[in-house]
Amino acid sequence: MKMNKKISMNNLAHRILGILALSISITLTTHAQLKSDEIENSLVDKKPNIIMIYTDDHGYSDLSCQGVFDDVKTPFIDALAEGGVLMKHGYSTAPQCVPSRAGLMTGQYQTKFGVDSNGQDLSGFDKTTTIGQRLQGAGYATGMAGKWHLGAANEITNHGFDWVFNRASPSGRANFTVEGEEQPFGPEKSGLYHIDACSAAMSAFIEKFKDQPFFFYCAYRAPHVTLDPTQKYLDRFPGEMPERRRKALAMLSAVDDGVGDMMETLRKHNLEENTLIFVVSDNGAPLKITKADKPGGGPGWDGSLNDPMNGEKGMLSEGGIHVPFVVYWKGTIPAGQIYEHPVITLDMAATANKLAGLPDDPALDGVNLIPYLTGKDLSAPHEALFWRWSGQSAIRKGKWKYLQAADRRYLYNLEEDIEESTNLLNQHPEKAQQLLAELEAWGTTLSPPGLHTKKISANANRYFDFYLDGKKKARLSENKYDAEPSKRGKREFKNVSY
Repeated sequence: MKMNKKISMNNLAHRILGILALSISITLTTHAQLKSDEIENSLVDKKPNIIMIYTDDHGYSDLSCQGVFDDVKTPFIDALAEGGVLMKHGYSTAPQCVPSRAGLMTGQYQTKFGVDSNGQDLSGFDKTTTIGQRLQGAGYATGMAGKWHLGAANEITNHGFDWVFNRASPSGRANFTVEGEEQPFGPEKSGLYHIDACSAAMSAFIEKFKDQPFFFYCAYRAPHVTLDPTQKYLDRFPGEMPERRRKALAMLSAVDDGVGDMMETLRKHNLEENTLIFVVSDNGAPLKITKADKPGGGPGWDGSLNDPMNGEKGMLSEGGIHVPFVVYWKGTIPAGQIYEHPVITLDMAATANKLAGLPDDPALDGVNLIPYLTGKDLSAPHEALFWRWSGQSAIRKGKWKYLQAADRRYLYNLEEDIEESTNLLNQHPEKAQQLLAELEAWGTTLSPPGLHTKKISANANRYFDFYLDGKKKARLSENKYDAEPSKRGKREFKNVSY
């Protein structure tokens, strides 16, 4: 009996230990499953600050962290890429200023509300909720500096920005100063170079609203023509090169200094780990085929480059819409990533909306990027991306891209041919037809519906002849710029002291 009792007690002890072990296991498993959700919820509770840096006609090549050309110098933006994510396949919604900005501000394909290209009626945009308005409703202080290009300057406050510093040239209008002081909306009088003025306004805004959540949109007019850098920045690029190239690099260096000042201000107030930062271009660089080094800084090539992307501003080829795209959030987004899946500027608004704790809105066409950039979600953010601009339309789905312009049809495998050098339409007609069907279905959701709103222009026809159809009939200028790509072969980061 004693022996049996001892065995019985041992069995009971084993059972109790087993139950405890199972309970601990279940608890640990549940904790692991909930951990990522808790992190995401805590991010919403923080209501992080959000800064969008938007450059203008800034080609894919022209961040030094891209590793394409050695002449460009952007150490402060490089540091953001090193500490965050360089998007290998980052896209704008259009190859032109107005529609790309309308898409960015609303988080919707701008073709849904009738803003296909420059010069069109903006009444559809005026009726659409912007990310500024969304974040205002979530308790954010909202401000902007630089180029607006979506209507009159005195109407910017109607679109979700309480603090406005509309400066993209020697003159501008603002309701606050570069010292952060409120003023009646009127002439901006700092006398600073427009890029430096926007940078100063951004830092002043951060200083002013350091104790509450804030959203700031800094839309530098750089390196868009007119090319007008100051001597301070030109002196950083000595040696032989086209003057238009020198001026573009100088303007981008001024932008980069502004990013450095912004980071210094954030760190001064211990805000870096609670601030999500985007650096993105509105579209590719205008090359005008010849890259002619015309004297002065007026219309023509803006000095920026799109290599290795084919084409330029005004085309739905990669050179027109595949842009520099960097995301940084210290302590939340793991550092040193090169993200391979396609993303689009629409995602910036969707991400901000989520982080502000706002409800999901089916009107937003982008996605919250944070789960993808933190590794919580390893799938592709988008099944497909779409474009309609003037007489052109396109779809990218995975590695495949279908593009059409009037009677021209193209199919590219971007995984193997990012340069869009080989049209695979005849080799894969079924794939082209499948993508066309999806593109046409998307076209029914637009205003007006369809895959083009007007005939392709004579200038665009010339671009397609030259870049995609091999009919290089354009007379090349003796001053054309064919820069030698960097021999680095991969992204390199520079050490930067702020």
